[in-house]
Amino acid sequence: MTNWKDYLKCSRLSIKIIISVLLIIFLVTGNDLYSQNISEDSSRSSTSDSVFVMQKSPTGAILRSAVLPGWGQFYNESYWKIPVVWGSLGYLVYVWIHNNNLYNEYKDLYAETVSNNNASNTYLRIREFYRDQRDLFAVYIGLAYVLNVLDAYVDAHMFDFSVSENPATGSPQLNFRIPIR
Repeated sequence: MTNWKDYLKCSRLSIKIIISVLLIIFLVTGNDLYSQNISEDSSRSSTSDSVFVMQKSPTGAILRSAVLPGWGQFYNESYWKIPVVWGSLGYLVYVWIHNNNLYNEYKDLYAETVSNNNASNTYLRIREFYRDQRDLFAVYIGLAYVLNVLDAYVDAHMFDFSVSENPATGSPQLNFRIPIR
């Protein structure tokens, strides 16, 4: 029965963390959602060559990665990053589950050996170690999730960034465009 209680506590904490991250993302990128687009006629004269329009939406990439880690990388066409995101999150979740199982095992052993002082102290120290490790890996999972969302955001902004050779000199040059709203 205690496993279900621990699971419910952990799932409630996870939901609170995800809602907090989504709220922060919404507050940070709220300008993109409600910004006014300026038409080409009012912002440029007839002598301008073209107006730059971003191909990938950073807000869309953030929301996709927030819903399903790796989906923002798929949207940004960074396919090689998807196994990295899934592998790192999968490993961290696996280690968290492993430490949680060991914590529960030593918690039960400690409860059984309360009368034996030496054994109970040993089980208490081991139990606390696995609890600390479990909590630490929960922080790592949260950081990996936030880094996944941040990577999708930066990658969407940098999607139109190009490094090409200068045709006159043959040396690399940096080219970037600034979107006009």
